Amino acid sequence: MEKTKITIIGAGVVGLAIAARLSEKYENILVVEKHESFGKETSSRNSEVIHAGIYYPANSLKGNLCLRGNEMMYDLCRKNSIPYMNCGKLIVATDDKDIDLLPTLLDKAKANGAKGVRIVNKEKISEIEPMVTAKAAIYCPTSGVVDSHSLMKYFEATAINNGASFAYNNEVVEIEKSSDSYIIHTKDSTGFHSSFQAEILINSAGLHSDKICEMLGIDTIEVGYKINYHKGIYYRVNHKAELFPKALIYPLPPEEGSVGIHTCPDIAGGMRLGPHFIWTENLDYSVNDEYFELFYKESSKYLSFLERSDISVDSSGFMAAVQAPGEPMRDFIIKHEVESGLHGFINLVGIESPGLTASPAIAEYVEGMMKSL
Repeated sequence: MEKTKITIIGAGVVGLAIAARLSEKYENILVVEKHESFGKETSSRNSEVIHAGIYYPANSLKGNLCLRGNEMMYDLCRKNSIPYMNCGKLIVATDDKDIDLLPTLLDKAKANGAKGVRIVNKEKISEIEPMVTAKAAIYCPTSGVVDSHSLMKYFEATAINNGASFAYNNEVVEIEKSSDSYIIHTKDSTGFHSSFQAEILINSAGLHSDKICEMLGIDTIEVGYKINYHKGIYYRVNHKAELFPKALIYPLPPEEGSVGIHTCPDIAGGMRLGPHFIWTENLDYSVNDEYFELFYKESSKYLSFLERSDISVDSSGFMAAVQAPGEPMRDFIIKHEVESGLHGFINLVGIESPGLTASPAIAEYVEGMMKSL
């Protein structure tokens, strides 16, 4: 039976970043992915935002890895010609009630270590973004946007150049634990089954990471690893590109775990609005016009030039949340499952936003975990 040193399940941006990082030091790495190429799920269906670390609890993995990832991401993009924009972000207060909430959010951002964040007044907002309507805002200078496809292509190419292999169109269907390794059974797109061994197994399966845990006998409900599908819906602004803000424009967070419907500028000069999140039990990417009025109402609060005819349905994506509907946001789970009798199994579960921003930092974190294996 073929043997690998390290097998990574999942070729989303996090799995790719881990492969790129570990392939600098380790040989015989295999990435297994059920789709025909990388990033077909969450990693290609998101806002592409480089987050500044505003919303996460201090000293959490989400907060720490977001801050570290923010620094690493800009350095990575500059050195490797990956398209990006360090456009900054405004979290806007559009009425007097919102203004009173800004200091609390600012304190949270500063406690988390977000750099350069500050409250700006109406006049300063007009200097930064003349077409944005707001009475005050928190300005986040380290926020930005990255071309996620180019980033993932870079990670994949780096891993391949370092000797890693990729098995696309191969879905993991069963995993057995032997005395010193893992026997992984896969099925390809033709239905052909094959098996191989891995000394170290890394679960980066995103929306399906709980299923990988279950294959190894982990009770995902008991330990809190059950993935809940958080569907994000986007609309696109089709007209008036000359008026689009260059910076990211966010409302005050409407509720715990949500950042609200915000602008999503892209590298090509277009702009989406979203996401609006709903909880669902099905991975259904279809979208319709049912949220049109909500998108128009919320976005026009800070984009006064917006008219109903300017927006239309665009797309959707899913985040792999470990919190259930109505529960507070939970932290990333990145753990060596040795206490469960699974030595050599590194588990990544609930890697939702800011997973894209944090991806190079998560890879660095996993590399640190490898030293004890």
